[in-house]
Amino acid sequence: MIPLLDVSGLSKRFVVRSNWYGRPTHHLSAVDGISFTLAAGETLGLVGESGCGKSTTGRLVLRLLEPSAGTIRYDGRDITTLEGSSLRDLRREMQLVFQDPYASLNPRMTVGDILTEPLMLHGLAPPAMRGQRVADLLQMVGLSPQHARRYPHEFSGGQRQRIGIARALAVEPNLIVADEAVSALDVSVQAQVLNLLKNLQARLGIALIFIAHDLAVVRHIADRIAVMYLGRIVEIAQTRALFAAPRHPYTRALLSAIPVPVPGVRQQREMLAGDVPSPINPPSGCRFHTRCAFATDLCRKEGPELSGDGTDHQVACHHWGGLPAAAPLPSSGSGPEAERLARLQAQFVRTADNQTNMPA
Repeated sequence: MIPLLDVSGLSKRFVVRSNWYGRPTHHLSAVDGISFTLAAGETLGLVGESGCGKSTTGRLVLRLLEPSAGTIRYDGRDITTLEGSSLRDLRREMQLVFQDPYASLNPRMTVGDILTEPLMLHGLAPPAMRGQRVADLLQMVGLSPQHARRYPHEFSGGQRQRIGIARALAVEPNLIVADEAVSALDVSVQAQVLNLLKNLQARLGIALIFIAHDLAVVRHIADRIAVMYLGRIVEIAQTRALFAAPRHPYTRALLSAIPVPVPGVRQQREMLAGDVPSPINPPSGCRFHTRCAFATDLCRKEGPELSGDGTDHQVACHHWGGLPAAAPLPSSGSGPEAERLARLQAQFVRTADNQTNMPA
């Protein structure tokens, strides 16, 4: 079966310094030879530290940035070199939800105008039907049709993000890239927007690339997770498998940093040494070896390829099979306090589900 999206060897290098003759002398390697696939209706979580290349990857997939190398196949066809009208037609099938919902909306346009614009550009609805289409889109994301007459500054952050989602849905896409779509929202509003995305995905069959740095959020929404470090994917697996048995030392460190909301229960942290190296001058061999407690001379000389053991779980590490077992993630514990917390968490999830179709 052909995947909806097939990315192979994708790279992006930015020129950061040139000589007197205008010839590039220094490059920043934002994305370096990554490969992954995405099936129709699937959610792929893309996680990692700030600056690891997550957002650049999302924009490369959407052809908002030109790749330096590699290929992007969408629904079986190579879209890497599309131009003009062909690229414009592709825009309808692939959309982006931005991190900052306010900055992504034109403050001089009403919500109705914002949602009508993509319908006009792609000729998706006759003028007489556009008002009804806008009303349907607003209702789909839990807003009132009367909100079409308001301006972006008259809404809360959660409502503005719903408007951004409605704009992405206006052209009936098959793929949406959500770039840190809930990181700027309050926790209660995050739950509402996440449930909204999950419900819309189940209803419309949309594939989703969900970019985030919060692993707890990604665990809630993603079918698979790809972990990025310094421009490369170091591990990719089904969500349950990744959380149950992380293989790469970097993934293990990220998981160990997840807060545990249980009184008296502590997570065993796996601390990383040093800082993230500069992408302008990345380390030789494995890019993580400067911070890895298990690095050897092989890691410093030779970069590992992303490979698996016959399963969907792939990792880029020379020694993952010989590493000591990762510390298990703490359970919810036991006793009256843990039971009370479990009841509160269940109530919070039910409340968020009930409020999915309500303005945030």
